[in-house]
Amino acid sequence: MKYLMLVCIDPDLVPDENDGAPDIEEWFAQIKENHVVGSRTRPGADATTVRVRDRQVLLTDGPYAETKDLMAGFDVIDCADLDEAVAIASKHPMAYRGVIELRPFWPFEQD
Repeated sequence: MKYLMLVCIDPDLVPDENDGAPDIEEWFAQIKENHVVGSRTRPGADATTVRVRDRQVLLTDGPYAETKDLMAGFDVIDCADLDEAVAIASKHPMAYRGVIELRPFWPFEQD
């Protein structure tokens, strides 16, 4: 099962250098056989939201979602089940300093 791991920043949290968060390279070394793809993302201010209404393409600057947690990146991981995905996400440095959201892929052949 593939999972999208949204890596988000909590702007209200001031990170503590002694929070026990692993280094990102350490995390990646531990999970590289499960890792499919990942990258940082530009800030929400650089986002463009696309909608089509009445056959017109409407563009809006900035993110669509109004949330205090700001997406900073993503990873796609391939895991046996949710428990394995949670184990991987819980070791990511941003689980200590922000929030990780896991979303399972929904294959087109499944209803």
